[in-house]
Amino acid sequence: MRAFVGLPLPDAALDALERVQEGLAAGRQVPPENLHLTLAFLDDQPEPVLETLHQELAGIRAPALKLHFTGLETFGGKLPRLLAAAVRKTPELSHLRHRVRSACRSAGIELARERFRPHVTLARFPRHLEAGQVEKIARFLAAAAGFRLDAEADCFALYQSTLAPEGARYDLLAGYPLEG
Repeated sequence: MRAFVGLPLPDAALDALERVQEGLAAGRQVPPENLHLTLAFLDDQPEPVLETLHQELAGIRAPALKLHFTGLETFGGKLPRLLAAAVRKTPELSHLRHRVRSACRSAGIELARERFRPHVTLARFPRHLEAGQVEKIARFLAAAAGFRLDAEADCFALYQSTLAPEGARYDLLAGYPLEG
């Protein structure tokens, strides 16, 4: 089963991010129900391993997190592959991610080494952008340069990710509370 651990977003953050998406005239927008901040991508895992991971994740105790959205960014260089809302990397967020990754290792999941750039993906762009699309994206980023948002995450979750031609579908497998 393809899976990941992430932070679901509170309704106020979802509403604000949807308003940001409305101004983008390029790419394929991520549906609101799929907006999240990934803490660990697990790739394909057998169900018994995910059951062990569930037990490990259920033991994590951490405070609710303040999420500080600090603007918009693209990933992929001169030919962007995705548009994301950047989230400030706080010690609390980094600590939760570390604990989640430790739980994954304890469950027998080997994770790729990667730099943590907390973000919420808002749109994905095709590999070959049509003429003028890069300029549209640049204009959109300039117009939305002042985007800022503060929100609070009160849980993290284990999700299943099912790939389909129209995009991935994420299903909640289990949620884990973050205390206030």
